[in-house]
Amino acid sequence: MRKHPWMLTVCLIVCLFAGPARAQAPSPDAMAVARELIVTMRAADFFKNVMPALMQSFKPAIVQNRPQVERDYDAIMPLLQEGMNARLNELSEEIAAVYARNFTADELREAVAFYRGPTGQKFVQKLPAITQESMAVGQRFGQSIGNELRGRMIEELRKRGHNI
Repeated sequence: MRKHPWMLTVCLIVCLFAGPARAQAPSPDAMAVARELIVTMRAADFFKNVMPALMQSFKPAIVQNRPQVERDYDAIMPLLQEGMNARLNELSEEIAAVYARNFTADELREAVAFYRGPTGQKFVQKLPAITQESMAVGQRFGQSIGNELRGRMIEELRKRGHNI
């Protein structure tokens, strides 16, 4: 049975935003192969590439059109990125543990083989751009849905006699 390599990437992204997993410790063999997978997928490079876009997505909500805050935000951003980059080994180890708990060592070896191949390498190469574009799509979608839900909620509350 062939595994879907994109599922591994989705798991990697989810792990970035998820809280720490509390589960049984994976086998040493699975951990070793999971670490190899993380290196083969260039996960650290992926996060280094995505982090600036992620931090830029926070900027409007924090800066709120205040030039002095924007100036300081821009000055602080490289320092925060440096701090996050210093923690990439910690993140890689935790993500490896997630993979090792969810896949057997043999399944992880199959994933490593995929990512070492031409399609896997193309996938790894394109992933940062795809992720940035997907984040922008998700942000626009979220804003659209948020505005729609807000309007509908106000409408429903008004129907129930609330002065909003």
